[in-house]
Amino acid sequence: MARILVIAEHDGGCLNPSTAKCVACALDIPNPEIHVAVFAAAGGDIATAAAKLHGVRSVIQIDNAANERPLASVLAPQVAALADGFTHVLGPSTTFGKDLMPRVAALLGVNQLSDIMSVEGEREFKRPIYAGNAIVTVEAPADVPVVATVRAASYKAVDEDNSAPVEPRSVSAELPTHTRYISTQAGSSDRPDLQTAAKVVSGGRALGSSDNFELIFKLADAMGAAVGASRAAVDAGYVPNELQVGQTGKIIAPELYLAIGISGAIQHLTGIKDAGTIVAINKDSEAPIFEVADVGLVGDLFNVVPELTEALKS
Repeated sequence: MARILVIAEHDGGCLNPSTAKCVACALDIPNPEIHVAVFAAAGGDIATAAAKLHGVRSVIQIDNAANERPLASVLAPQVAALADGFTHVLGPSTTFGKDLMPRVAALLGVNQLSDIMSVEGEREFKRPIYAGNAIVTVEAPADVPVVATVRAASYKAVDEDNSAPVEPRSVSAELPTHTRYISTQAGSSDRPDLQTAAKVVSGGRALGSSDNFELIFKLADAMGAAVGASRAAVDAGYVPNELQVGQTGKIIAPELYLAIGISGAIQHLTGIKDAGTIVAINKDSEAPIFEVADVGLVGDLFNVVPELTEALKS
């Protein structure tokens, strides 16, 4: 039997959907026994939410004042201590997971496996390489725990039809004193979260300025969609980097993705390869984005987008 520990991602109050996708991956591992670990200052509500996830055997709730903020250096020793007896330790391939899981692997003395996109066996997995241009099958050694991140865009969240028991527990681990939380600087928005939204509207460098990027925001608001951007638009300063979609940004899998004024560089396409329907608007008919788009419109975005926005509003 595979004893699997899934590390829950949360914001201190709500469980992140990436956790349900990690559970979906864990269910594909043969003979799984899945446990979810919630590290927080007071994680009762989060643990209750995790207990509803389909397939979860139990939720381990570790409350500690030091866990109020998700600092990887503080969480990693606790995860490593809790991992004893588990064959697999999984976390999401999000900013949270990419920061935490390599530290856990180092403390356990194993190599981390990144971006699981499918399970081929108890210790055999597929993951993308070369910016998603190739898929490699890797096999972890049999005598060590598998520490891995799960590519959330490759999985659908499991249903909330469970009522697993919640087990409060303490973990004995020496926590570092050289790292402390100072502050968080993040943009606030009423729009859906980019990584979990069903609809995303993204803009590229062709918009020309941050002022012109308002066209994208207005269209997204008319659709009830999240907003994304290409790396070129972020590098040009049109929008903050938390909106970047692509290999070095966020990898997403919305049901509908609108790429506006985006040429379609390979690093951007890597971030949207699992999207359901891709719609591209670009005045260059030879733009690479049209090679992957399900629907393409050749036209000037400064004419097309306002008309589309007005049509949606009416």
